[in-house]
Amino acid sequence: MGRLLSRGLLGRRRRILAAVLAALAMACAAIGLRPDTSSVTVLTAARDLPGGVLTAADAVPVALRPGTAPDGVLRPGTPVAGRMLAGPMRRGEPFTDVRLLGPDLLAAHRPGTVATPVRVSDPDSARLLSPGDAVNVLASPADWDGSEPARSIAEGVTVLALPADESGRGALIVLAATPEQAAELASAQSGGRLSITMAALRR
Repeated sequence: MGRLLSRGLLGRRRRILAAVLAALAMACAAIGLRPDTSSVTVLTAARDLPGGVLTAADAVPVALRPGTAPDGVLRPGTPVAGRMLAGPMRRGEPFTDVRLLGPDLLAAHRPGTVATPVRVSDPDSARLLSPGDAVNVLASPADWDGSEPARSIAEGVTVLALPADESGRGALIVLAATPEQAAELASAQSGGRLSITMAALRR
């Protein structure tokens, strides 16, 4: 009779243990299926943006899953109105520090690099560019007839931004230049016209 009692107690304990383990398994499964409600809110483009000066209506807050936001992303409350967008953005694309003209845009370049706006005579060639491209800048007289070659005044300079420009006078681009190159570019475009060719990126 003692053996039967022991077996009964052992069986009961096993049933209780099995029930506890089953409850734990169900709880773990429920936790695993529960949607992750945590998120990080960032500023994104409210519409397709061509570049140029931003307004407050150009940025909207959007919640992203943790780990999906890019480095340097701008959070709600960051002022963007009046700042210059470095290049075109698609609707829903997050704003980051390097997408806006300012000190952060030059952070990846050598100390002393300056953002230099120049106007090139051929807007069609400028439309082929994107921020990060490297270009060579050529200068020629305003009345250039092609009888003499244009002179190179800056080689392998990086395009920082392509601001929207409706002046109809060529195309405006912003380059990462040395102070010496910036002075040469300013002098050349004051009395002539500038053109560009694509350059291989320096490694």
